[in-house]
Amino acid sequence: MLSPIVVGLDGSPESRAAADWAAREARRRGLPLSLLTAWIWRPVDVPSAQESESQKQWAQQLLNEARQDLVAKYPGLPVTVEQVSGLATGALLEGAEGAEMLVLGSRGHGAIAGFLLGSVGQHVLARVNVPVVLVRAQDRSAADAMEPDVGEVVVGIQNRDEPSDELLEFAFSAAVARGATLHAVHAWSRPPVFAYNPAAVRTGDEGGGMEARVEKELSDSLKPWQKRYPQVKIVQTIDLASAAEVVLQAARNAGLVVVGRETHRPALGMRIGPVTHGVIHHAVAPVAVVPHG
Repeated sequence: MLSPIVVGLDGSPESRAAADWAAREARRRGLPLSLLTAWIWRPVDVPSAQESESQKQWAQQLLNEARQDLVAKYPGLPVTVEQVSGLATGALLEGAEGAEMLVLGSRGHGAIAGFLLGSVGQHVLARVNVPVVLVRAQDRSAADAMEPDVGEVVVGIQNRDEPSDELLEFAFSAAVARGATLHAVHAWSRPPVFAYNPAAVRTGDEGGGMEARVEKELSDSLKPWQKRYPQVKIVQTIDLASAAEVVLQAARNAGLVVVGRETHRPALGMRIGPVTHGVIHHAVAPVAVVPHG
């Protein structure tokens, strides 16, 4: 059985945009789509019996209307719906089990929409074991404004020596599904020995300098993936700027941005990482957050 793409719905414009994006992604990957809504959003929202029945009816109507719209727009796409009476965090985590990915609406710039209010969004991103794609309602890249999802796939690589297999698998698969170029970006730091001789960074050794060495290391780490996906054109960018800035600069006209989340981070703190945190709040294009060890 094919794993579905699961999208969380709450009636907001962001979640409707997420559902439309998820439908296009499911169609291009040949996967079923599952629409999920949870009508108890936070513990303080637990309704009375009368309110409960009303919310159930509202949730079912929301799902039915969304399904009808998507089936009409994308004929032949298998779409199922699921209504959950539990809290949003648990519903999303449970619904994502066995899924290809989880797709959610996002306002960006520090707020995640709908039933990802406050800390709930952080909890889901930090705990879910499948890629999460965050989609905005109105803000689009220049490429996406012309045609949905047109534009290269940008992947931020933090460890150029041993990049995450999960991260690259998702990024290359997304590029194949779109017939898009894969743009690998990496930010690197100047070693202390070069701190007072910037020229040495580019011309200071027989290999052409540190910059050339970093470029080659990144290229070498991508070669096995290029062999595995020969149809994907790869371009790469390295820069001495901060990692988030490098990804965001490359992502201005992207169709999709792919970043990672290390699952072995300590239980306390942000847990999604500062680079990923910056990208999901400021990138205009949809952002996929891929968990990896």
